[in-house]
Amino acid sequence: MSEIEERLKQEFSRAASKALNTEVDRSRLALSLPKEKAHGDYSSNVAMQYAKNLGMKPREAAEKVAAEFDCEAVGAEKIEIAGPGFLNVFMKGGSLADLISKVLEAGDAYGCSKAGKGKKVNVEYVSANPTGDLHPGHARGAAIGDSVTRLMKMAGYDVTREYYVNDAGNQIGKMALSLQARYLQACGKEAEVPEDGYHGQDLIDIANTIKGEIGEKYKDVDPAESLEWFRAYGLKAELKKLQDDLKEFRVEFDVWTSEQSLRDRGLVEQAINQLKAQGYTYEQDGALWLKTTEFKDDKDRVLIKSDGSYTYFTPDIAYHLDKLNRGYDELVDLFGADHHGYIARLKAAIQALGYPADKLHVDIIQMARMIKDGEEFKLSKRSGKAVALRDLLDEAGVDAVRWYFASRAADTQMDFDLDMATKQSNENPVFYAQYAHARMCSVMNKAEGIDAAADFGLISSDKEMTLLKQMGEFESVVADAAATRMPHKMVNFISRFAQSFHSYYNDSKILDPENPELSSQRLALVKACEIVMKNALNSIGVSAPEHM
Repeated sequence: MSEIEERLKQEFSRAASKALNTEVDRSRLALSLPKEKAHGDYSSNVAMQYAKNLGMKPREAAEKVAAEFDCEAVGAEKIEIAGPGFLNVFMKGGSLADLISKVLEAGDAYGCSKAGKGKKVNVEYVSANPTGDLHPGHARGAAIGDSVTRLMKMAGYDVTREYYVNDAGNQIGKMALSLQARYLQACGKEAEVPEDGYHGQDLIDIANTIKGEIGEKYKDVDPAESLEWFRAYGLKAELKKLQDDLKEFRVEFDVWTSEQSLRDRGLVEQAINQLKAQGYTYEQDGALWLKTTEFKDDKDRVLIKSDGSYTYFTPDIAYHLDKLNRGYDELVDLFGADHHGYIARLKAAIQALGYPADKLHVDIIQMARMIKDGEEFKLSKRSGKAVALRDLLDEAGVDAVRWYFASRAADTQMDFDLDMATKQSNENPVFYAQYAHARMCSVMNKAEGIDAAADFGLISSDKEMTLLKQMGEFESVVADAAATRMPHKMVNFISRFAQSFHSYYNDSKILDPENPELSSQRLALVKACEIVMKNALNSIGVSAPEHM
């Protein structure tokens, strides 16, 4: 929140508390930026919020607050009442311009705050099985998860980015059998990929690499004896490919946790023993069950099947217990749409382990349809199978893919128009935003011999005021997008800010040789805009080009 907004909130809180003879909670007091200049620079609905409980008409309450409001204390010219009781504040010409100095001084740190109060948060996202290419669902989760963690770091949270490697389940076994079969085929030996195995091109490529490295070493070895070798090699190769794809997508992780390592360290048994000690397990039909219905799940869940093997739920419980034991204040999981029914049982398990349900937050990432030439784009050019992240990056580039995936709320389905994403025109919102940044850089490059001013008394036009108000809003947008884990709020901000700058650029003579004083002040404004735009784009992992 900018200093101006902070002062306004403080004054509204003071004035309303005194005028209405009640305690006004400053944290619940909201400020908005009116769309029309006629409605002022800032607006508050504080009178409407409290009037009903006080038995007053909203406009009557607004009149009392307005009479008490100290315009001089906040650098305001006047306060007016509008509609049913909105309080609109009109700022003095130079009152907002001081923000320019703050932005220039903060630089890359502008927009950062301590809103998160150092809270330790573990955010787990993507966590795709290392058995093949990342698909659009994974890509959307990666873009949203990485943007969320960037925003949270800016807002003062202590964030750990984590990837859970499912390297101990049946899917890895199927991958190993499939890779072994492809290797034997590469050696000229008859072998069949299991029907429920992996038939994609990637395992053929890995098998050919293996043959190039070790020749026909395992051609005539009993497949049962060499299977573990193929499992380990395939897992390492698939994981490396996955990590490379994510890195190209500007997505990195602090921690990679292996499911197999949890099993090897005995953490699954520890979790089961802890659940037993809490009294939330029972045996039935030869299986061990968890009483998740005691925590609002629709049915109890099996932990250990009658054949002695774990359900896939059990290592997940151990994994979450391990994260909790690492001392995080909150856990955040970003799950795919097919995991919606998994939330209740996982929260139940957290509670059965002795933790409150709100220790864990789960966000669902809905699928995205790829649209190209007006039709759904489903097939990869490489393999003829489902489209992969690399296909999307080839088609549209990292910036467009990240922008579009972050631009919609995670829990909404979306169509990603690849044709629009590749347009080099203002129709394409990511191009439009990046072009605004490039224009800012262009102005600064053309300002040779002009120094940015330190005084901004001439910055006063409506369009300059709009830019300043939006710049002042930036920190609170970061904090809000981080707290709600909704990066699309930042995308919306960037779009509005870009629109405001383009409008200003087209309407104003920023560098005027006949008016050097105004030019130097406007140059400082543009420099501040460039900092805000770059920081905003970086918060969602999109580049800020200097030339386009």
